Amino acid sequence: MIQRIQTLYLLAVAALMAAAIFTPLAYFAAGVEEYKLFAFALKSATTEYSTIYMGVIVGLAAIVPFVNIFLFKNRLLQIRLCAVELVLLLGSAVFMGAYYFLSNRMFSQLEFSAHGMHIAIIFPLIAIILDYLALRAIFKDEMLVKSLDRIR
Repeated sequence: MIQRIQTLYLLAVAALMAAAIFTPLAYFAAGVEEYKLFAFALKSATTEYSTIYMGVIVGLAAIVPFVNIFLFKNRLLQIRLCAVELVLLLGSAVFMGAYYFLSNRMFSQLEFSAHGMHIAIIFPLIAIILDYLALRAIFKDEMLVKSLDRIR
């Protein structure tokens, strides 16, 4: 049901996390090569290091809110899935921070190194706020339905 505000919140969470999968999260210049940190790999023109664990968590964090949109008839399950999504988003933020720190540490021993973050690295933090707002809106809907059942 697109007219519910929590649907829009959940759709925004799914879009942000899907964007985090496909866009670079950070960059590292080491010597003459430039590496980019993606959700599933740390890539350069010649080498690639796997970051599959972060990719799986970010992928799940993109799929769960999209599935949650279509469970509008079961609000209690929606509330539980929003809580699961919060945990996934916290995990993806932790993984992104850890992989950024580890990658920075890996390249800092070289003679020339530079590093920076792209905007996509803050997408999980924005998604946490939107998911919390969706959780609150779903809870308010459930309380409204329960109050109307008492009136009958």
